Amino acid sequence: MPMRCSSKESTTFRGFNMMRPRNLLAPTLSLAAVLALFVDPALAQETTPAAQEAAPAAATAVPADSKYVFNTLLFLIGGFLVMWMACGFAMLEAGMVRSKNVAMQCTKNIGLYSIAGLMYWVVGYNLMYDGVDGGYIGSFLPKAIPEPGQDAGDYAAASDWFFQMVFCATAASIVSGTLAERIKLWPFLIFVAILCGFIYPIQGAWKCGAGWLQEAGFQDFAGSTLVHSTGGWAALVGAILLGARAGKYGKDGSVNAIPGSSMPLATLGTFILWLGWFGFNGGSQLALGSLEDASSVSRIFMNTNIAAAAGVVVAMILSQVFYGKVDLTFALNGALAGLVSITAEPLTPSPIWAIIIGGVGGAIVVFTVPLLDKLKIDDVVGAIPVHLVAGIWGTLAVPFTNSDSSFGAQILGIVAVGVFVSIASLVVWLILKATIGIRPSEEQEANGLDQSECGMEAYPEFGVGSQRI
Repeated sequence: MPMRCSSKESTTFRGFNMMRPRNLLAPTLSLAAVLALFVDPALAQETTPAAQEAAPAAATAVPADSKYVFNTLLFLIGGFLVMWMACGFAMLEAGMVRSKNVAMQCTKNIGLYSIAGLMYWVVGYNLMYDGVDGGYIGSFLPKAIPEPGQDAGDYAAASDWFFQMVFCATAASIVSGTLAERIKLWPFLIFVAILCGFIYPIQGAWKCGAGWLQEAGFQDFAGSTLVHSTGGWAALVGAILLGARAGKYGKDGSVNAIPGSSMPLATLGTFILWLGWFGFNGGSQLALGSLEDASSVSRIFMNTNIAAAAGVVVAMILSQVFYGKVDLTFALNGALAGLVSITAEPLTPSPIWAIIIGGVGGAIVVFTVPLLDKLKIDDVVGAIPVHLVAGIWGTLAVPFTNSDSSFGAQILGIVAVGVFVSIASLVVWLILKATIGIRPSEEQEANGLDQSECGMEAYPEFGVGSQRI
């Protein structure tokens, strides 16, 4: 089983102070034996004391395929939950941009998810996992899926590919929200193709593919750095190069708030992301074939939820203290920052530590958003504080609860990924800017990208087009 972002791959059966499977199966088998008597009374001859003593032992027997089935189910269920996060990002972004750009954001999100799926099969998966062996990259080959009858191992190969692919798409979704309302569609999608096919898999191979960061002791259970900070670095570089939206910052240094089109839609998107995160973190246990694995996944769910809740509460309190009112966008991003923060290690923290880790993530949002405005870095949805800065914090927090990690290894991983992704992203963005251009004209931006890039409006009865009628 190839090494991934989890702190462990699989576990063996261990006893717990809880009901064992035989306590559930033995009564069922006994009932089946009684029912069998009505079908064939001759079977009563086999119900001897020796057979009765053997029944509990038989009840504890685990089918040879059970580990394969449960591990595969974890990948598939976790995968479609993470896939549902694509909807969450789309709704969050649609709510946070102005109505004249909503159709554009929806188009970008369905496009990036589709491109991620193709690129991660064509080259991304094997570049990340195939033959890294302590090095830097795998192979430049498509992912081969064996026939069902020959699909050996502890899980189905296709389920593993699907689970890893949706993580790749998540990294691309982060870039979409930051650069909203002032980037052309096709340059963005070309960048997504390169990010998902090459940039994301290469840095992922260093840890998840058993590369050099894995050997250095870097720990990142589900991707605070490898997924979220990667998307955050790519978004930050793009935002700096692209510039702010027209009218966002005044010449006197003032910051002009640009309200989104629908806070209910943004709230819905946040709840969808929160739900999907249980697949993101829980699925990264990578095994469900034992009682210990099932208990670990449950603990991960609990810590994930607690961290998100703490992020919301802290962001709301700090918003009230510093601004006199509770800002909904801070609360929404507080939840997401709490989720990103706990992603690097959702298994080992106690509930108290999960609250602390998630709460600090919520505080990061409140303090980082105005800092970006001072630097005139326009981040439409707040993805840089949520995914980049909170991702760094979550990765640094791992040694507080995981004794197998060290601050030196964590810092090494953060810096290595940050430098590589930033430089690679800068090169791609500069090439796109010099060739096909990345920003629409001032007139197109003023009219909204729904018209210039998509030829439609999300709300035609209330949009720019309706004003001409």
